Amino acid sequence: MSRFQGLKQTAAAKAAPPALATVADASSRTGTIAKARENKKLVGGYFSPDVRRALHLLALEEGVTIQALLGEALDHLMRARGKHPFGER
Repeated sequence: MSRFQGLKQTAAAKAAPPALATVADASSRTGTIAKARENKKLVGGYFSPDVRRALHLLALEEGVTIQALLGEALDHLMRARGKHPFGER
């Protein structure tokens, strides 16, 4: 094998996509979910970079997480619509 064939094989191996996880791999990951995320579902949306930046700054200024700020905002929304707030933070 020439020097260049070895380089080609190395480059091809690095460029190959990673193997897909198998069912056995997925089952071995049980228990890796953070306690705060157990029995929870993601609620999200797409907003402008300015909204994201402002939300990050507010969270930093108040020393809380963005999740806590969003929870507070959702509670305000529920109260404004006459619904019971969840109070999740």
